[in-house]
Amino acid sequence: MKDAGIGRLLVASLHQAIVDRLPDRLEFYESWLNPQGLRDGTIGLAPFNAVLSFLRTEGPAYDLVTATAGEYAADWFIEELRPFRRRMLGGLPGPLRRRAALKLVRELVARTSTTTRARTRVSGGRGWLEIRNSLFCVVREPTAYPLCRFYAAAAARALRHAGVDADAMVVSCRAAGQPHCGVEISMQVAAVQPSPVTGAPSA
Repeated sequence: MKDAGIGRLLVASLHQAIVDRLPDRLEFYESWLNPQGLRDGTIGLAPFNAVLSFLRTEGPAYDLVTATAGEYAADWFIEELRPFRRRMLGGLPGPLRRRAALKLVRELVARTSTTTRARTRVSGGRGWLEIRNSLFCVVREPTAYPLCRFYAAAAARALRHAGVDADAMVVSCRAAGQPHCGVEISMQVAAVQPSPVTGAPSA
């Protein structure tokens, strides 16, 4: 991708989420996320920001679409991992599995954009994800609500694939005036092996 180096994973997951959650508005949004650009990887920052700007006017659908996009991004990211790495996660004891799973989340965030990075920390069954330079949170004026639901949904989904039951909640957001975007994650190592990825469209 050009401009800020937007990852194909991010654009494709957002497009698929609009297909699923706002099918009646798909033609409108494909003015920017056009199929040819999706195939060629030529959709840049300006059309991506235009899509987010219009999505913010859709009310509750914004959170629904961006959370769904985060889940798709996690599905596709995990699907691309080598089978050995997925199996290895399942054999790790609880504390190590949580840390290894959070490392996957950092890698996933880095795949969304060349300018977006994440830091993680863990204490017992709780983890924290700090996102720097979220593309979702570039606004001219502070918003009354967080805009980075994508990352919370992606983190929780990726952790579940890694065999860690997780719930994630946005606790700070750059768009709402905080210094950075932050996600708090509750984690419990599952009794099952990491889940296979099924039914996710290919990015």
